[in-house]
Amino acid sequence: MIEVRGLTRYYGTTKAVEDLTFSIASNEIVGFLGLNGAGKTTTLKILAGLLLPTAGEVRLDGQDLFSAPLDVRKRIGFLPEEPPLYAEMTVRDFLVHVGLIRGLTREEAESAIPSVAERTGIQEVLDQVIGTLSHGFRKRVGIAQAIVHHPSLVILDEPIAGLDPVQIVEMREMIVGLRATCTVLVSSHILSEVSQTCDRLLILKNGRLAGQGTESELALRARGHARLLLSVRGTREDLARALDGPSEVTGWTVEAEAGAVLTARVDLSGDHAEVVVRRLVEAGVGIRRVVEAEAELEQIFLQLTGEGER
Repeated sequence: MIEVRGLTRYYGTTKAVEDLTFSIASNEIVGFLGLNGAGKTTTLKILAGLLLPTAGEVRLDGQDLFSAPLDVRKRIGFLPEEPPLYAEMTVRDFLVHVGLIRGLTREEAESAIPSVAERTGIQEVLDQVIGTLSHGFRKRVGIAQAIVHHPSLVILDEPIAGLDPVQIVEMREMIVGLRATCTVLVSSHILSEVSQTCDRLLILKNGRLAGQGTESELALRARGHARLLLSVRGTREDLARALDGPSEVTGWTVEAEAGAVLTARVDLSGDHAEVVVRRLVEAGVGIRRVVEAEAELEQIFLQLTGEGER
């Protein structure tokens, strides 16, 4: 869907983005993370077609963004951190205006509003003046303007900044709902929301890509080994008989004990969950639950950005 190769951007002699290369598949939700000044906003503006790179290329469905920027930008929706709203217009008039700018006819823009309003939850304020809306509704209108022209790529820069807990949950559901028709790239400082919303993560450090992958993939790289959490019925001796021996198990610890039920953490040299399960069965241990333990996203983020050393 999106192919980025060697993306670099200078501001004078300052290098904001350096040699970024990554791809995003259709209908994927990808989180874009980094400390302030890491180059996130610059990258998002380039991907939205609002800023030219110093070097590199961006392709959307195989079409070069910079050789035909107007054509490609019609397939992109962008919500900057501060939604680009006209306070004196009604929501309906504003969405029609944006649709016209994005290449829709007036009839197409007007016919798109009911479905866009339903997806973003703004039906009740369509005829209200934007300047009278709450911050939460303004964010919703910002997303509505980003999707009114039915883009294939939607870029959201800090979409949940300043929202209350209820609004955050609603915004999360709205973003997840976009994947039915769009590829979504989300930048946010609220790591717990990124963890719950996104399929994969891109982590930026000093303008370069410090890591990319699913949260569990990044956790494995950050820790250097895999980890399982077990809930089993048996004794410590049963666990020792199952886990003391195979080279794939680098260590294990019982973290809780409730009667005959043990909760244990098992460290592995790699992706060897099936070895552990087989050994438990052979040892006669009753397996209640086996899950992959993921490192907290905050820990992964701090390690990849170097802040964990401070």
